[in-house]
Amino acid sequence: MLNTILLPQGISRRENLYMKKNTGKIFAIGDIHGCYDKLISLMDRLPFDLHSDTLIFLGDYINRGSQSKEVIEYLLKLKQSSENIIFLKGNHEHALLEYAQTKDQEYLRLLRSMDVEPTLKSYSDAKFQSLSDLGFLPPAHLDFLNGLLTYYKTDDYLFIHAGVIPGEDPDGCSLDRLLSVRDTFLRYEHKLGYTVVFGHTPFEMPLVAPGMIGIDTGAVYGNMLTAVLLPDLRFFHA
Repeated sequence: MLNTILLPQGISRRENLYMKKNTGKIFAIGDIHGCYDKLISLMDRLPFDLHSDTLIFLGDYINRGSQSKEVIEYLLKLKQSSENIIFLKGNHEHALLEYAQTKDQEYLRLLRSMDVEPTLKSYSDAKFQSLSDLGFLPPAHLDFLNGLLTYYKTDDYLFIHAGVIPGEDPDGCSLDRLLSVRDTFLRYEHKLGYTVVFGHTPFEMPLVAPGMIGIDTGAVYGNMLTAVLLPDLRFFHA
């Protein structure tokens, strides 16, 4: 269901973080959720230069949509084509990895609520039991998921899946909270000195508000998949 509001209105394993100076154009893409066809269409529309620009994916590549395997295959090919492409972790990837690591039934219940079944089906109708060791994933796909970053920081922007928790350092937050924050982040007046670019919460149109840009536009719910070009603040859709 799309969120139409406008402003103002288990400790987990910490993945490596990446920081760099602003150089060239920056593109970011919102939640894909197995929408392979929309991803390909969007990529065809981006004036992205593999050598000079940076492309950041904000996480949630899997679940809900029917082509999670195809999405991961495509992202792997992109990763091999350029060192300037950054892949962040979403709460869907986090839940999948945490269940395999901890066998905590809360994560299994969460995965069921996240519509993990289409992901399993995309991998040759894998069974629920295979979630416990992620045996349905090809090794390259598992390596890809294990290598996802928590956030990406430049001088002017923080790219992160869901947002930040007001008053807390992202490095000190559990990923359970950090990758699923919503209203606490959206309703807070941010004065961080940089803009948070995030996905996770679907809007009918990209959200642009002081200190934040939201680009999950609900592709898996029949709406468009969105990318933003920075610092131009130009949007692309498919």
